[in-house]
Amino acid sequence: MNRTEAHHTEAPAEAPPANRALAHFEELRPRLFGVAYGLLGSVAEAEDVVQDAWIRLQRTEIDEIEDLTGWLVTTTSRLALDVLRAARTRREAYVGPWLPEPVETAPDPADSVSLADSMSWAMLVVLETLSPAERAAFVLHDVFGLSFDEVGTALGRTPAACRKLASRAREHVEQRQPRFDVDPKAHRAVVDAFSKATRSGDLDGLLGLLDPDAVLTSDGGGLVRAARNPIRGADKVARFLIGVSGKYADRSHRPITINGSPALVTVGGGIVDGVIALGIEDGRITTIDYLRNPQKFAGLRITRAEQ
Repeated sequence: MNRTEAHHTEAPAEAPPANRALAHFEELRPRLFGVAYGLLGSVAEAEDVVQDAWIRLQRTEIDEIEDLTGWLVTTTSRLALDVLRAARTRREAYVGPWLPEPVETAPDPADSVSLADSMSWAMLVVLETLSPAERAAFVLHDVFGLSFDEVGTALGRTPAACRKLASRAREHVEQRQPRFDVDPKAHRAVVDAFSKATRSGDLDGLLGLLDPDAVLTSDGGGLVRAARNPIRGADKVARFLIGVSGKYADRSHRPITINGSPALVTVGGGIVDGVIALGIEDGRITTIDYLRNPQKFAGLRITRAEQ
């Protein structure tokens, strides 16, 4: 057998560590994004954190990492927690209420990444009320299934301390998270009726859909017009919505699914300029989150739409 034949019969060389690490990172990227997004509620910041984790990995002796998955999840968690702590200070100076960034998901939750189930819109809103450490312990353990040893490594705390943080967070979430309807068809029917009543100026029809204690929260970030404080009570909410609709008669509503739940996008001049998420309980709308800050549309597949 000549040298050429011998060369072709040899087993292929194993891929370099950097190539194997890249392949593993790309496979794990959706989970890493989910961890970062769950901690930050920001699509852009989560993407930056995941990219930063990859840069950190490139600067590390990859052969010395025994558990690459654990290393990437821990590094991503630490980076996200640093961003979250810094973001809390910035959000205190934020103009008006702060809402998370929505992620557009498939209409059928079965076709979506697990993000839709674990990071529902209602869950994200409640997570904003937790301290950074509580949020991290809850998201990493309860949502992504990390052991408290792993959570402790990510947070730089003992497993026992992380267990207490997660317990406090869990209790808070259970108290604050609304028991919204989960039937997508029923939810969509109410969303469609809400859209029709709002666009047509049907005050009585809208009042019939709203819970008496309904609350509307609008996030414009000081960049576009929005209510600076939550609006409470069905009558005030209905009149506000119809007043806004009257001022912007050229806008239309389009159905969308965000974080696993039916919602609406508002479109004006072919440009998406708002997202409306409804919390629905027993067939009545209890919360309306109206996101208007254009910097928070990164999680939408499109920001332009045909009129």
